Amino acid sequence: MSRRGAVVVGGGIGGLAAAIGLHRIGWDVTVLERAPAFADVGAGISLHANGVRALDALGVGEAARAVVRRLYTGGTRSTGGRLLSRMDGAALERRLGFPVGGVLRADLHRVLREALPAGCVKNGEEVTGLHRVGDADLVVAADGVSSRLRAQLFPRHPGAVYSGTTVLRALTEHPLPDPPADLELTWGPGAEFGHLVFHDGRAEWHAVLDVPPGVRHADPLAAMRRRFGGWHDPIPALLDATRPEDVLHHDIHELATPLPAFAVGRVVLLGDAAHAMTPNLGQGASQALEDAVVLAARLSTEPTVASALRRYDVERRRRTRSVARAARQAGRMGHGLTHPLAIALRDTALRLAPSGVTLRAALRHADWAPPRLR
Repeated sequence: MSRRGAVVVGGGIGGLAAAIGLHRIGWDVTVLERAPAFADVGAGISLHANGVRALDALGVGEAARAVVRRLYTGGTRSTGGRLLSRMDGAALERRLGFPVGGVLRADLHRVLREALPAGCVKNGEEVTGLHRVGDADLVVAADGVSSRLRAQLFPRHPGAVYSGTTVLRALTEHPLPDPPADLELTWGPGAEFGHLVFHDGRAEWHAVLDVPPGVRHADPLAAMRRRFGGWHDPIPALLDATRPEDVLHHDIHELATPLPAFAVGRVVLLGDAAHAMTPNLGQGASQALEDAVVLAARLSTEPTVASALRRYDVERRRRTRSVARAARQAGRMGHGLTHPLAIALRDTALRLAPSGVTLRAALRHADWAPPRLR
């Protein structure tokens, strides 16, 4: 019996994870990535227990753990530095086996690439439509928030829209002399500043601003100093440890209108192409990893590709819609608040909330059990 073949369009974290899962269940896989080469640059991401469990199911958990820093300390603060809620990484680890992780995107990407056979990933291959993928048994559309394949499958869908926020981020050039908390968010009116720390002691900071789309700054770092320089430590120090040329700036787009399906015929959508969400829960990468595991598991157990994709569609649309809704709500209750009274009420509620309530909120999306690959 001939082996089934799949084409994965997009060589990001979700696309590579899908390729690993398909390879593990015996499929021939080709990944088509439009970039001519993978430049190991970029910012970092948070990785939750559900994402780590997905990596374990794909057989790359041990390699991933070697590049992920476990984050135990931190929480949410006001602009003056008052602690509103505390992150209890140790409690998360006791419940889930893993707290929250910080990893350089390039490091995780490298781990995933190295788990695939040589020649599986082909760079410089731009896929503008289904006519470019041949007669593969399965096409995995992992081509991101602006997915061309999604637009072809659902021409009447509005696609990704501006979320109302833009994000600037950067890695510090060097570790800070006084190490900050592992993971921290600060909420101000119409703005958020956060950071997470990596294995080498450097930190990634991000600044989320509620502004019209397309707003750009001649000197982004100077603009961040003007906006956040008066906020509590270590925010000024994080900005001072950053080179101006390292600041990245992107408007945040999301699929505010959920797709009617994640699979059409032999094509299945995965990651941001299927459910681009705001980053307020830090679940984007973990949800893409979940997608990859569920897809491979269903293909390994269902009698046909069609029935496998139907099960994937039902499971992943329900799950990701819930996470996307919660992420959007977190943004509205965080940097989305601008009225002083609303901010004061939120801050008071956070300070008075029992630690168990905060822990249950963190567990809500991270406590996910992956299906087994057979």
